[in-house]
Amino acid sequence: MSLDTRHDSADDSPGLLLWQVTNRWQAAQRAALKPFELTHVQFVLLATLTYLQESGAVTQKALAGMAATDPMMTSQVLRTLEGRDLVHRPPHPTDRRARAVAVTESGRELVNRAVIAVEDCDATFFAALGGGLPAFTTALRTIAEARRSG
Repeated sequence: MSLDTRHDSADDSPGLLLWQVTNRWQAAQRAALKPFELTHVQFVLLATLTYLQESGAVTQKALAGMAATDPMMTSQVLRTLEGRDLVHRPPHPTDRRARAVAVTESGRELVNRAVIAVEDCDATFFAALGGGLPAFTTALRTIAEARRSG
C-alpha cells in the first residue's frame, strides 16, 4: 500500500523539505551555541530581549510575541536565564503591578559573543543558496507575516 499524497516525490513536499532543513539547521545552531552553554531558545530570547530593550521596558508577553515562543515556555526559559544572572526582572517603569524583563551586563556580553557564532553558522548553512539568499529570506518573511496575521 502506498502513501496517498498529492506529491509525486518526497522532494516535492515543501513541508517535508522544511522539516529536514530545519532539523539540520537546528543541529548546526546547537553546535554553534554549545561553547556559550546556551540552548537555541535561550539564545533567541536573550538576543530578542537585548534588541527590544533598546526601545524601553520589555514585558514577558512582548518578548514571547516578538520571538514567537509559547508564553509558558518563555517563562521557564527566563527563569533559567535569571538563575545564570543573564536576565533580571526590574520593576516596570510605568506599571507598578508589573515587572519588566531585562538583560544583565553579563547577559549582554554573552549574547553579543554568541550572535557572531550564530550568524557565522547561518552564513555557512545558507551558502548553498548563493545569490538566491535574498529571495529565500523574502519568502520566509512572507510566510512569517502571513502566520502572524492569520
